[in-house]
Amino acid sequence: MTDEHLQVAVLGGGSFGTAIASIAADNGARVRQWLRDPALIEQINREHCNPRYLPNYAINPSVVASDDMRAVLQDAEVVFIAIPSSAFSAVVRQARTWLKPSQILVSTTKGIREEGFKLMSQILEEETGFPHIGVLSGPNLASEIADKHLTATVIASDDPYTRARVQSALGCDYFRVYASNDRYGVELGGALKNIYAIAAGMAAALGMGENTRSMLMTRALAEMSRFAVALGANPLTFIGLAGVGDLIVTCSSKLSRNYRVGFALGENKTLEEAIESLGQVAEGVNTVSLVREKARREDIYMPLAEGLYQVLFNGVPARQMAQMLMQQEQSSDVEFVLPRQDVFEARRMEPGAEET
Repeated sequence: MTDEHLQVAVLGGGSFGTAIASIAADNGARVRQWLRDPALIEQINREHCNPRYLPNYAINPSVVASDDMRAVLQDAEVVFIAIPSSAFSAVVRQARTWLKPSQILVSTTKGIREEGFKLMSQILEEETGFPHIGVLSGPNLASEIADKHLTATVIASDDPYTRARVQSALGCDYFRVYASNDRYGVELGGALKNIYAIAAGMAAALGMGENTRSMLMTRALAEMSRFAVALGANPLTFIGLAGVGDLIVTCSSKLSRNYRVGFALGENKTLEEAIESLGQVAEGVNTVSLVREKARREDIYMPLAEGLYQVLFNGVPARQMAQMLMQQEQSSDVEFVLPRQDVFEARRMEPGAEET
């Protein structure tokens, strides 16, 4: 699949932004990549390599890196924003001067802004008011994409044109792009799974087995979907790539930044030590706090998120928290099949239930 007339801009010089810039260029698009670091810009343009984030990846030579945002955005039809959530709003505001309503704006960032509990595509809407807004999310470890391992992702948007153009820009023989119209659900899935990747890393470091890992991922999926549906997402989104797909890879792979933070915590390192040893942003750490607070305000049952919050921020030992979680009330398996309340009602009908 090639599109020699498509012009693409990528804002961000991290691993995923670099990978999608090169994929679009491989597909024939004219690609400009914006980043701040002059030394890294020079290396990308001269050596066609991003040694900081993807040192062994040969970037398509036609990708041009620049710190001139106006030049990068000029004439771009599709703009991918691959900026950490902490800097996302500031970069979008900086870019706003040169953005046009006809452009397609796609967030690849899996995070949540604390102010107003806003997802990145909602920030794009607020800052631009443009009609063509999408989210790219899924089980997408950048280093594996760079190695051209078979990978699939989801482009989610209410706008059919946005979905079609992104599929054209990025779809190739090793990177498959599937479409969804549940932008909110897809984006929430991408943000929420980071929480449970930290928990999975902790479980691995504690030597817990495959049964435990399977239980953790399954209950995490139930918790993610419960939270997202309470906020208006489609529950079926979570059986797809942006839900269970992204959750599996992030909870299973040592390439996942959030998994590695959790593993370090399971080895009795402090949160500060875990983050320092990583050397990159782990979005899940901030997401735990935001989701826990939102769940409390909305009265959404989130025992895993609550337990992880206690480990991260209140110093509760990981093994102790795991034991406490196993003593929680046993509820329904899939709440959209059997509601939790029905299980509790049935338990109250047991002999002797009134006395306990």
